[in-house]
Amino acid sequence: MAFTAADVKKLRELSGAGMMDAKKALEETNGDIEAAIDALRAKGLAAVQKKSSRTAAEGLVGVAVEGTKAVAVEVNSETDFVAKNEQFQDFVRKTTAVALGLGGDDIEALKAAAYPDGGTVMDKLTNNVATIGENQQVRRMKTVSVSQGVVVPYMHNAAAPNLGKIGVLVALESEANPEVLTGLGKQLAMHIAAAFPLALDADGLDADLIARERKIAAEKAAESGKPADVQEKMVDGAIKKFAKENALLSQIFVIDGKTTIADVVAQAAKDAGSAIVLKDYVRFQLGEGIEKEESDFAAEVAAAVAG
Repeated sequence: MAFTAADVKKLRELSGAGMMDAKKALEETNGDIEAAIDALRAKGLAAVQKKSSRTAAEGLVGVAVEGTKAVAVEVNSETDFVAKNEQFQDFVRKTTAVALGLGGDDIEALKAAAYPDGGTVMDKLTNNVATIGENQQVRRMKTVSVSQGVVVPYMHNAAAPNLGKIGVLVALESEANPEVLTGLGKQLAMHIAAAFPLALDADGLDADLIARERKIAAEKAAESGKPADVQEKMVDGAIKKFAKENALLSQIFVIDGKTTIADVVAQAAKDAGSAIVLKDYVRFQLGEGIEKEESDFAAEVAAAVAG
């Protein structure tokens, strides 16, 4: 058996499956949690697919806007305690400002860029690790801009101005009144924070992700025992549903529960008397995609005492 009781517990938390179902899935996949989740979903036993909100990495997301350009940056730390440290917050704030001036999404270029207090961003990070005594990482950045219009920032669970756990940027290309665009952008940003879209539109969804969903849908269809042509339609329908639910423009607006985001933007443009294009967005959730090891605090204390 290539897995532990902790793996079973983790799979249950991620999938919502029962203990025996989780254990059997891990046995079938030789302890591969990702594959076990897919197997449970194919059997209809997983309540939810793995979400980034299940991760446990700490730190802060920073956002900064200047004119029609904005950037989001994620900086990780080992504990939430450090994320509340003023020295760490100051570093994230200044690094985000550097990223805004730099543009793009090249994290290595950001690390090598000049830091306001001297040296490079990486130099300052190294110094912080030494003085704070905890590992830290400048993980990712993304810049969005428009030629005319606004880029609206939104921070969910803010720890300080423009610093928090979920940072969102919404880029609206338009000649409409900036105040109108900002109001629309704020509503769209709150939707994005809550609904977790995976791409702006269906064409932007990751090809590997679609292939994975298609495989799961095919396994479910095969279990139905229906004719091959019917199974094919079932798979196509499942993929269309997945794309609709995960592409921003086709998602249902969380504020009214009935209108698609594309229609929300279209109606706003009609009301404003000017075309509005939702050009791009950013949604950075702290720790997204990072797995953090769970520690046994009692065992650690016992080990320290024994040492």
